[in-house]
Amino acid sequence: LSILLSLLVPAHATRSPDCGGILTPSGLNYFAEVSKPHAEAVLRQDLMTVPDLFLSSPKPSRNQINSVKVAELSLTLIPDTGLRLSIDVDLSITPAPSTTKVMRLSILSDLHVEMNPEGNLEMVTSGCKTSMEEMQSTEEMESKSSSSDVDKEINVDKICLEVSKLLLLPNEQLMSLTAQFPITPSCQVQYLPLAAPMFSEQGITISLQTTFQVVGMAIPLPVSPVPFSMPEPASSSPSHLTLAFSEHFYTSLFFALEMAGAFNMTIPSPLTTATMAQKITQMGSLFQEDLPVVLQAMFRSSPRVVLEEGKAALKLFLTVQVGAGAPAFQSFLSVNVDMTAGLLLSVADTRMMITAAGIEETELSLATSDVGPVPAAVLEELFLPTIREEVPAQMNVVLSEGIFLPHISSFTYTDVNIVIHKDYVLVPCNLKLEARPG
Repeated sequence: LSILLSLLVPAHATRSPDCGGILTPSGLNYFAEVSKPHAEAVLRQDLMTVPDLFLSSPKPSRNQINSVKVAELSLTLIPDTGLRLSIDVDLSITPAPSTTKVMRLSILSDLHVEMNPEGNLEMVTSGCKTSMEEMQSTEEMESKSSSSDVDKEINVDKICLEVSKLLLLPNEQLMSLTAQFPITPSCQVQYLPLAAPMFSEQGITISLQTTFQVVGMAIPLPVSPVPFSMPEPASSSPSHLTLAFSEHFYTSLFFALEMAGAFNMTIPSPLTTATMAQKITQMGSLFQEDLPVVLQAMFRSSPRVVLEEGKAALKLFLTVQVGAGAPAFQSFLSVNVDMTAGLLLSVADTRMMITAAGIEETELSLATSDVGPVPAAVLEELFLPTIREEVPAQMNVVLSEGIFLPHISSFTYTDVNIVIHKDYVLVPCNLKLEARPG
């Protein structure tokens, strides 16, 4: 299989998006809200231990920081550029014995996202300003003068270095976006950003290309008949995030599973060679003893997903070998089966669950026969009930684990909607930070 795949892989696979996401301003606000404890922990650890935070101190102990509390943290979109990070930090400072000041440290930093050489997205600071003002003091008489002293003494470079440390965790989480996720033991999916995200008033738009590996090798996907671009975001979406998946994304998924052999099926049948001989007389001369009949189904052409307004359908093109199952499988008949099944889509945690539901239509036709011609009506009578029941049931076993959606570590999706349009699926949802153990 790996040799076959290596022959199929083109030298340069064309890079075009087949899915993506739009993080809305409300999603950005959620990120800011849940980032406060992390920001406070980083700033507390470093500001309280940095010896040269105050420039003109004659000795390090002159200005002692006793506590660090993040009062406000916000992220604001700057269209076409990136984000503005604003943090207000309350510092409790002891400039001299038995006196305490609470100073408000304000940090403004511009952030933008770029793609690093490894193909991961990375957030970097592109400008930083700080200011300080006194909130309250136990030193009423000298409060004005000493406030300005502390203001002069703050080491801006040091503070701005702390801001870049704040980005270490978000950048780790962004790296997790490109992780490989298993679908089956031999088939993995990976989402690769095609470029740095786009920033607009509606949110942050990221375009992704899905790749699939079978036994560790990237497989060439069928070419998308329609170039996919992220749909324009709704101007005032209440959801934190809207994920979008093209029709081609779903077809590629089924193609990858087919390449991995996940849909090769052995189907037990209630028939035996003797019961079939009642309908097909030549069976009697081929089999003297009564043997169980087994069906083996394989794809003769790749499955295809079709999305219409409000519904998704899966088109299957199978060849079913009919044979005696013991002691070794011996095929005596093959039937071409074209089926259309409805698809149900839902999201659990960070996975899309896909279920082949009711069969909408099935066509059977004789492909090859060692037992003479068999009328279509006889084929349907013998095999149709079993095929209609077993094919979706066995596919659903393969699909039951779901497929991991693009996501960053420690966040999951809640309040999910799924809206199926012609050619693409939208998944508006909210983000939820998972509590980390310990």
